[in-house]
Amino acid sequence: MMNSKVVPKYAIVTLVLLAFACSFASAYDPSPLQDFCVAIDNPASAVFVNGKFCKDPKLVTADDFFRSVNIPGNTTNKVGSNVTAVTVEQLPGLNTLGISLARIDFAPRGLNPPHTHPRATEFLIVIEGTLHVGFVTSNADGNRLFTKVLNKGDVFVFPIGLIHFQLNVGNTKAVAFAGLSSQNPGVITIANAVFGSNPPINQDVLTKAFQVDKNLVNYLQQQF
Repeated sequence: MMNSKVVPKYAIVTLVLLAFACSFASAYDPSPLQDFCVAIDNPASAVFVNGKFCKDPKLVTADDFFRSVNIPGNTTNKVGSNVTAVTVEQLPGLNTLGISLARIDFAPRGLNPPHTHPRATEFLIVIEGTLHVGFVTSNADGNRLFTKVLNKGDVFVFPIGLIHFQLNVGNTKAVAFAGLSSQNPGVITIANAVFGSNPPINQDVLTKAFQVDKNLVNYLQQQF
């Protein structure tokens, strides 16, 4: 007769596996429990999932999963670049799938300014041209800068939440595509956020933070 105080080896193994399973489950987003959840703004006869209502599956069509990014973006602006986003806002079929896309067009010497995606890692591939890209680590890691010059067919990864940029170092246009690990990655352009906030950040804050005089801060705020 087995002693009731002795735990069988297989029970210990089972408990360990369950502990690992629980730790993994809490470390990742849960998988969707349906094939898809096409986002819809009309709440009638819909279910609310991941911040969006789900379209009735019987009414879903192939167009809900389609969008063309074949047309180049307008790069005639101060920075010489244009980002064509394909998030859940532009492609409803992305809802609950945890991914999105962006096309980035660059004029010669154009820049996609330093920015962050608070909810996504970015995977960039160059389709045309030559780009100088980079990201900066957090304060805890000493704000280290990692940079690389990318040519057609090259890829680069920008970790989630870190400030990064892309600069066209060629004299011809450049095109890149970015995959992002969120249906709604968000974007914070650093200069716009700091100097173009609404209402403006107190100039005393900015003069002390950047160690410059108020005239320069005032000039920069006027640019945005």
